[in-house]
Amino acid sequence: MSNVSDVMEHVETRHTWIEGHRLAYKEMGQGQPLLLIHGIPTNKLMWRHVMPELARQYRVIAPDMLNYGESDMPTDADVSINAQARLLVKLMDALGVHSADIVSHDIGGGVIPLIAVNHPERVRRQVLIDSVCFDSWPIPEFKQMLEPGVEASTSVEEFIATMRDFMPKGVHDPEAATERLKEIYVEPWNSAEGKAAFFRNMRRLNKEYTQAIAGELKNLEIATLVLWGDKDNFQKPDYAPMLADAIPGARLEWIKDAGHWVTDEQPEATSRHILEFLDRSA
Repeated sequence: MSNVSDVMEHVETRHTWIEGHRLAYKEMGQGQPLLLIHGIPTNKLMWRHVMPELARQYRVIAPDMLNYGESDMPTDADVSINAQARLLVKLMDALGVHSADIVSHDIGGGVIPLIAVNHPERVRRQVLIDSVCFDSWPIPEFKQMLEPGVEASTSVEEFIATMRDFMPKGVHDPEAATERLKEIYVEPWNSAEGKAAFFRNMRRLNKEYTQAIAGELKNLEIATLVLWGDKDNFQKPDYAPMLADAIPGARLEWIKDAGHWVTDEQPEATSRHILEFLDRSA
């Protein structure tokens, strides 16, 4: 898949200003808009193996959320999933996108249902991949890093070493945890600014917003695919049927032999499931 992923990585990163902050994004293809929303600790390049395939049929837009990747890392901004939902709606406005199909992963999968509940006209169809939902987060590995004094006592070098050790835990097949995978996800955090941004993001990892809309999911009239790695260690597979059952008509599909980083570990299967769902629900 390296040649395919190179296509996205060499696409120019664009920027637009939202609420005084610069948000980065990549765009490929033409047609119906399709947004790809990453989670933590990843960035827009988590879609590098699937974006070129999706761009054969869609105008695909993959942003970095605020405080991630190449977007601004302000020291005083709200970076909760509630705030990220608000910013993404404004990003859609800035890019001339009234409504879009949206594919999301991890906390991105917490952001998009917030938009679907509060602004249903903006979401045509949604794919929720290994998504935070209900009380499924923060994961224990992140809770440990929020113990008092950990941030202050951890150097950038120690933090980056910890992150590099953490990333392989998100795959089922150890060979999928390549050096390139670790590099693209860890590099944006590899500075004093990046480390501080990461800890700010983690301090906003709480279940209040996903719990708040749990009872409203039953009112969604948006075609939904819940897509899950069947060996996910971070967002446990037990949550997949719970999420699918909560949304009327939602379809549940499993990505076999995949952990949390499904776009790295099983990119072909991920792309196929997304495209089949979009074709079927057209």
